[in-house]
Amino acid sequence: MGSVSVISEAIHSGLDLIAALIAFFSVRESSKPADAHHNYGHGKFENVAGIIEAVLILVAAAMIILNAYPKLYQGAEIHSLGLGAAVMGISAVVNIFISSVLMRTARETDSPALAADAWHLRTDVYTSLGVFAGIIAIKITGLTILDPLIGIGVALLIIKAAVALIRDSMQSILDVRLPKTEEQEIREVLEKHSVNFVEFHKLKTRKAGSQRYIDLHLVVPRGWDIKRVHNLCDRIEEDISCKFNDVHVLIHSEPCGPNCIDCHNRARCSVCLENKNVACKDCVEFNKQEPGKR
Repeated sequence: MGSVSVISEAIHSGLDLIAALIAFFSVRESSKPADAHHNYGHGKFENVAGIIEAVLILVAAAMIILNAYPKLYQGAEIHSLGLGAAVMGISAVVNIFISSVLMRTARETDSPALAADAWHLRTDVYTSLGVFAGIIAIKITGLTILDPLIGIGVALLIIKAAVALIRDSMQSILDVRLPKTEEQEIREVLEKHSVNFVEFHKLKTRKAGSQRYIDLHLVVPRGWDIKRVHNLCDRIEEDISCKFNDVHVLIHSEPCGPNCIDCHNRARCSVCLENKNVACKDCVEFNKQEPGKR
C-alpha cells in the first residue's frame, strides 16, 4: 500500500508478538517457588519483563516516527485502500477478543506481565481503528498527508503506554508500598481483631510481580502464652490472605509493658480472664500504683 500508518501498525503488532513471548516466559519463571538463590520468590521477573516490553515499544515508536516524518513533506501515493481498511478492521476485532481474555486473566491472577500484554493489545485496537478511519478519510478526501499524521499519532499512543508500563514496573522493583486502598483493607482486618491485642505498628508493604509482602509488629498482652499469640497471628494472616491473592504476611509479636494502661483498662490480660477475672500478679501490682503513675 505504501502506507506509513499501516506499516506502523505492523511494527506495533510484531512487537506485541515479541512482548507476548516475553510475558509467557516471565509468568512461567515468576510462578516458581522460592529457592536458595531467590529466597523471596521470583515475582520480580514479571516486572523486569514489563520494562523490557516497554523498551521494545519505545523502539517501535521511534521507528514509526522516523518513517512518517519524511512523508509529511514529500508525500506518497497510497494503493489498495479497500484491502488496507479490511485488514485493519479484522485486526481490531481479533485484538478486542484477545485483549479482553488477557485482561480478565490478569485481574484473576493479579499478574503485571499479563496486564501489560493486555494493554498492549488494547492499544492495538485503538490504533487499528484509528488507521482504519484514516484510510477511509484518505479515500474520501484524497489527502495523503493524513497517513503520516496517523502514523505519528499511533507512535505517541505507544510512547504513552510504554511510559506507564515502565513507571508501574519500577515501583515494584523499588519496593514502593501497596496502594492506600489495599493498605486500608489490611488495617480493617487488624481492626477486626483489635480486641485481642494492644496495638500494632511498623506496618510495611511491598509488591513483587503478583506477590504481596506485608510486615508488621503486633503488641499483645504480656500474660499470653506463645501458643495463644501464634494462633492470633495465624487468624490475622488467614483473613489478610482472603483479601489478596499470593500474599506473604510476617508478624513480629511483642509483649506489652508491665504497666500497660491500654492492656489493663480494656481487660486484655489473658491470665486474669482465664482466672475468672481474679487479678494476676502483674495486675495486682498495677492496681497498687497511683493513677497518675500508671
